[in-house]
Amino acid sequence: MSRSRSFTAEEQATWAPVATMMELLPRRIDGQLLRDDDLTHFDYFAMAVLTRAENHTLRMSQLADLTNATRPRLSHVIGRLEKRGFVVRSKASDDARGTDVRLTHEGRRKAIAATPGHVETVRDAVLDALTPEQQGQLRQIAHLVLSRLDPSGQVAGARGDFDPR
Repeated sequence: MSRSRSFTAEEQATWAPVATMMELLPRRIDGQLLRDDDLTHFDYFAMAVLTRAENHTLRMSQLADLTNATRPRLSHVIGRLEKRGFVVRSKASDDARGTDVRLTHEGRRKAIAATPGHVETVRDAVLDALTPEQQGQLRQIAHLVLSRLDPSGQVAGARGDFDPR
């Protein structure tokens, strides 16, 4: 069975609002975090991943995988966070070629302080628009799509590591 090179009307009606949401949501989330905490969403996400790591420390390569960042992008972001005292880099103790990133006490405080505003923005923009049943459906849909985008489940959040227990 061959498929048309164009969307069907049903596919277009599904895809158009999803694409629009993907454009508007990052602007809303970044805007709040920048305004209130002088952090981008990616800064916050990297710090949040480090808060969940053992000793708040990860190898740079592992943090890049978990945040879906290129090594140059992550290095730039970590450099900015390091200048602000939120993270420190050090040679990996088990491999001199590797670099570890550790969230500092000040970085952890910053991430914790930024969380209420971030949560409120996500609730206002997404979660409060949905019933609990719809939130469950959205979670299932997101996991289905993520299983195609990240089949190995390496990006934080794609693996279900934030699912309620």
